[in-house]
Amino acid sequence: MLRAPEPSDIDIIFRWENDTRIWHLGNTLAPYSRFAIEQFVLNTDNDIFASKQLRLMIDWHSSVTETTTIGSIDLYDFDPYNKRAGIGILIDEPFRRKGFALEALNLLIEYCFTTLNLHQLYCNIEQNNSESINLFTKAGFTACGSKSEWLFRNGKWIDELMLQLINIK
Repeated sequence: MLRAPEPSDIDIIFRWENDTRIWHLGNTLAPYSRFAIEQFVLNTDNDIFASKQLRLMIDWHSSVTETTTIGSIDLYDFDPYNKRAGIGILIDEPFRRKGFALEALNLLIEYCFTTLNLHQLYCNIEQNNSESINLFTKAGFTACGSKSEWLFRNGKWIDELMLQLINIK
């Protein structure tokens, strides 16, 4: 299930945003304070047309009464005129490689194409991130370009791939 962030999500978002092992995925260079995360959650109106972005939390219902927040999925650079947006996804480490990311991605694709009436979605992925490339490929995205030496990681230049999914309905 995808849902809007709640105040109860502040601590988990704080943990994810300050995990230096994944900062490179979002080009983060400095930690976030708990206060900043709290303000983001409390003041987000979820109006993608105003903010040009949308964060949704990914919940897993392991039973009728048990729900666990296992990740988040973001729309960014929302462009209603050209009917497109970028996607980023994070699944908490204990829940990776279990099919949750693909399920969440498919839910978001459906929302984007039917509710937001977008024409295309895209993502930018480091060329060596085979797990993310496989995830988006399984969801129907295709590579549409490569940016040579786009990212600088651990003293080396890395190419970045752009993948897109066009709504053919």
